[in-house]
Amino acid sequence: MAREFSRIDRIGDQMQRELAQLIQREIKDPRVGMITVNAVKVSRDLGYADIYVSLLTTEELGAESPEVKESLAVLNKASGFLRGQVGRAMKLRVVPLLRFHFDELQGYSRRLDGLIRKAVGDQPAVSDDGDSADNSAADGPVDGQNNPESNV
Repeated sequence: MAREFSRIDRIGDQMQRELAQLIQREIKDPRVGMITVNAVKVSRDLGYADIYVSLLTTEELGAESPEVKESLAVLNKASGFLRGQVGRAMKLRVVPLLRFHFDELQGYSRRLDGLIRKAVGDQPAVSDDGDSADNSAADGPVDGQNNPESNV
């Protein structure tokens, strides 16, 4: 029977929790804004850990914006310190090298959401009006007419 989660996945999840707390509490650089650690992908040999982060701002940020570049530079510089702290907290013998990346998934999902709202409008996908007559007519005959099994 295969395990539900591999060791690498569990290490990545624990590392994500530890890094989120460490960045919030230990990194005092004002160039680092409100950072969210979205995902951690650890290589199979524990050599590298790719950390995907996003910044909490009011405007739409891309990977090329100066705020993102500056925050990633600070985090990559502090990766040695963070690596040591994560190793102590998790009691790992081999601690992966930390590589920080900007997670563009949130911006992509906002753009898709905007396109969907533009196409559909502000109408909800399912109406909560309670029009049971319209719904039953769309589902087919209720009383068994034209039902081949009811004639048997």
